[in-house]
Amino acid sequence: MAGFIGKEQHSIDEKGRLMIPARFRKRLDFFSGGKRPAALPEDPASILYVMKAIDGSLELYEPAVWAEKEKSLSALSDFNPDERMLKTLMYESVDCVEMDRQGRIALPKDFMRHAEISREVTVIGANAKMILWSPEKLARIMRDNGSRFPVLAGRYF
Repeated sequence: MAGFIGKEQHSIDEKGRLMIPARFRKRLDFFSGGKRPAALPEDPASILYVMKAIDGSLELYEPAVWAEKEKSLSALSDFNPDERMLKTLMYESVDCVEMDRQGRIALPKDFMRHAEISREVTVIGANAKMILWSPEKLARIMRDNGSRFPVLAGRYF
């Protein structure tokens, strides 16, 4: 289903949990009545994949979307040193998080350090994924790169 679009500000609670914004929860297949991947537990708590992105953000994927990436990773050879290294780097940067009945996920501490997230989080819907940013880091990136938007949009649209 996907279709995550928009931006929300949220806080990390004292237990290190992030509440997935309600409008994004409604788009999740396992909350909207979509087909549940077989790997998901039967109760309403469900799994999301969280990945450390190279730009210093975190990305959240539904199991069906991550499964497509998993196919590409599985196709890489363990006997080719570059492909094996890519698999190692990717899997070091990925974890599963379980969403509770209230729509909260506990982000791993090393993932929060990677993204410089402590208390506040900006959640950006990017169609097939959600991107989590430290608000300060996102503001810095937007300030430093905002002038590139017309050039990039002209090149890719």
